[in-house]
Amino acid sequence: MRISALAARSDVPVGTIKYYVREGLVPPGRQTSRTTAEYDESHVERLRLVRALTDTGGLGITAVRRVVAVIDAPAPARLDVLATAHDALTGGEVPEPDEADGEARESDEGDGSDSEGRARRWAAQRGWFMSEGDAVIGRLERAWAACEQADVIVDEAMLDQYADAVEQVARVDVTSVPVGAEGAVRRVVVGTVLTEPVLSALRLLAQRQVSLQRYRHDERP
Repeated sequence: MRISALAARSDVPVGTIKYYVREGLVPPGRQTSRTTAEYDESHVERLRLVRALTDTGGLGITAVRRVVAVIDAPAPARLDVLATAHDALTGGEVPEPDEADGEARESDEGDGSDSEGRARRWAAQRGWFMSEGDAVIGRLERAWAACEQADVIVDEAMLDQYADAVEQVARVDVTSVPVGAEGAVRRVVVGTVLTEPVLSALRLLAQRQVSLQRYRHDERP
């Protein structure tokens, strides 16, 4: 199909398709002349994936490029699936000393507390695996510090309760990963990104339900 037909099939404008091709998110079509190319159903599928990652998953172009690069790469060994998927999602991000955790350390100097490595210490006490310079631990460290700075107190006991619930979610995630490595990376990467809004919506629904169950009786005359 020509690019105009691809745009109609995928509901993505021609200009956006050309941009995605230039950015390496969508493979180029088969060149049929100097100015035209042919596209197929694989391009339709990739465009829908890219739009899902950007619109629903909220990923930027750089993050989407990492995700599709992982999906297009040769399938890793089964044990490497999660590591490969997490690398794609975190992009190897490492907390800088002057970012949120560094700011938290500076603000804590007056009261003698030490927030450096708090997330790593908490994870170690829980017995969770961590690597050196773990990007996900760095993300937790910054998010935790941001909560404190916004006066949203999340202590270790509360984090343990969150972790208990999230481990149940993780068991569902891991169980759903296909046995074959070929589809495993795609399922972990894309599934993690696209189910985040699902989990967020479920949390809001659950908060409403628990609140109704807990406080409705108190409000009765």
